[in-house]
Amino acid sequence: MKRRRLRTYLSGGMEFAKKEGVDWRSEMELWVKEDLNHSVFNPNTESRKFLAKKFPKGDFRKLKFDDTTKFTAIVRSIVDLDSKEIARRSDYVICYWDASAQKGAGTKGELTIAKFFHKPVYMVTRMRHHTIPGWILGCTTKIFSSFQELQAFLLNEYSH
Repeated sequence: MKRRRLRTYLSGGMEFAKKEGVDWRSEMELWVKEDLNHSVFNPNTESRKFLAKKFPKGDFRKLKFDDTTKFTAIVRSIVDLDSKEIARRSDYVICYWDASAQKGAGTKGELTIAKFFHKPVYMVTRMRHHTIPGWILGCTTKIFSSFQELQAFLLNEYSH
């Protein structure tokens, strides 16, 4: 019987992040696929696909200023997509916690959903732990100070 590949969700700041957090997610996605042979839900990629269908010709972020009702409807659909992914399909969450995650709301919600559905959350952060909200620490399974440290852990934990 063929075993289902494990799947990870890449959580972290987007709205307030440089390039919406594309760089770290792209690198981590490639590493997870190649080194762990796990599948990956990358919100950058999935949001881009979703927006290409639902809002193909516009500047999505500009809608927040120009048409809050339309912006909210689109974001509501993205929240549904991401929440269902964590709850139903992902086995664990990799979170990059930085100032952009701290400023936004999506990462906080994603980690809460992961905790509720008993999905491990592995966080990479360079921030001092006492500056991270207690709620977030309560949702986190293990904290790492670098992606290299996380990768060593994941190799040990998941490469069988």
